[in-house]
Amino acid sequence: MDLVAVLVLSLSCILLLSLWRQRSGRGRLPPGPMPLPILGNILQIDAKNISKSLTNLSKVYGPVFTVYLGMRPTVVLHGYEAVKEALIDHGEVFSGRGSFPVSDRASKGLGIIFTTGSRWKVMRRFSVMTLRNLGMGKRSIEDRVQEEARCLVEELRKTESSPCDPTFLLGCAPCNVICSIVFHNRFDYKDKDFLNLMRKLNENVAILSSPWIQVYNNFPALIDYFPGSHKTFLKNYSDLNQHFLKKIKEHQESLDMNNPRDFIDCFLIKMEETEFTTEALINIVNDLYGAGTETTTSTLRYGLLLLMKHPEVIAKVQKEIDHVIGRHRSPCMKDKSNMPYTEAVLHEIQRYIDLVPTNLPHAVTCDIKFRNYFIPKGTTIITSLTSVLHDSKEFLNPKKFDPGHFLDESGKFKKSDYFMPFSTGKRICAGEGLARMELFLFLTTILQNFHLKSVVDPKDLDTTPVANGLVSVPPTYKLCFIPV
Repeated sequence: MDLVAVLVLSLSCILLLSLWRQRSGRGRLPPGPMPLPILGNILQIDAKNISKSLTNLSKVYGPVFTVYLGMRPTVVLHGYEAVKEALIDHGEVFSGRGSFPVSDRASKGLGIIFTTGSRWKVMRRFSVMTLRNLGMGKRSIEDRVQEEARCLVEELRKTESSPCDPTFLLGCAPCNVICSIVFHNRFDYKDKDFLNLMRKLNENVAILSSPWIQVYNNFPALIDYFPGSHKTFLKNYSDLNQHFLKKIKEHQESLDMNNPRDFIDCFLIKMEETEFTTEALINIVNDLYGAGTETTTSTLRYGLLLLMKHPEVIAKVQKEIDHVIGRHRSPCMKDKSNMPYTEAVLHEIQRYIDLVPTNLPHAVTCDIKFRNYFIPKGTTIITSLTSVLHDSKEFLNPKKFDPGHFLDESGKFKKSDYFMPFSTGKRICAGEGLARMELFLFLTTILQNFHLKSVVDPKDLDTTPVANGLVSVPPTYKLCFIPV
């Protein structure tokens, strides 16, 4: 038998073994499309819009189904009832973190976002408690956000009503809030180190949302042997970590055990305990810095774009600002309860943009029988937040931007259990309270001081995301900030 025949026979055996393994496991898992050997269902999923592909599959296989991303079975939960049942009713079991190979390779299982098990519980508990002690959700943090909002307004004034891309400036503001909590200092918007950090962060978010990363995550063996944007991501992540390590060493030299200044100091004081290592701290800081900046930045960018497309909404928000706040003092969180329309607009922006369409991957921490299906321990779970935020039973016109989705008949703000932009359950975003505060204060401060003028006819503005992977990345655009 010649070499070619041996290779063909070997490959055939591998393919048959792969198909058998996939089919043998499918009898216990929820139903789903038949996977191909090795490739799984990857050809049935559009890497440019995974969420839409999962919605189409749910129409065939129901709210709970299985897809194979490569050779790995993944259970998809689609719709409010299925997502709630898993993440809230069975929150502990579904609190594991599913595999995300590119990020796993970068963080080495440390930090908060991509870690799991007892390590995750220890780090999350510490981080949430420390952020609260440092003022998250309290007046002390509100003062910082208000200060940064005023700095942002001054930078926007410097554009002198000329067309500008707001991406960088809208990123600086929430980034500086996180820096003040983690490092106990903010940066000037022209600081070279700050500019470099922002560039790397923005680049990494774009990479994580690109189709190629979805391919690499499904076939992790490619990460080590093939070139691509993932190499840039890993390099940027490493560079960010080096910067954070430098900051940590500076803190160690000036640490006062009885007077912690910021998040890093609080962590250093705990360093004698097992999980509290320098490497863990570096990755937690990276998580806080990245997640705490990007979610608010993208929401603000998308929000301004949607508002320009709907000038009648801007007019109503500014009327409410004039009535409740006026023009001569900074907005504060106490104002929010008296501004139902503005609150509805903020909720509708987050609902409509669907920032993290398929959520971060979860995993079950033990075997579980879920809706008469058996899901083995460690199985990756995808929860479609799109299916919740765009549910037509809850939101009359889910594909239409309409603040009325969060207003009752008398114009009062109306809460919805379907509002899950920060996920829900055990893995809900640890910085949700800070993000809500930033969105309200930044947006109201901007609209208190400026009219937003589009450089094209508002009807021609395209709000379609340019990438729809991990994050829905808004398109670039320019606008003019016209002082009120």
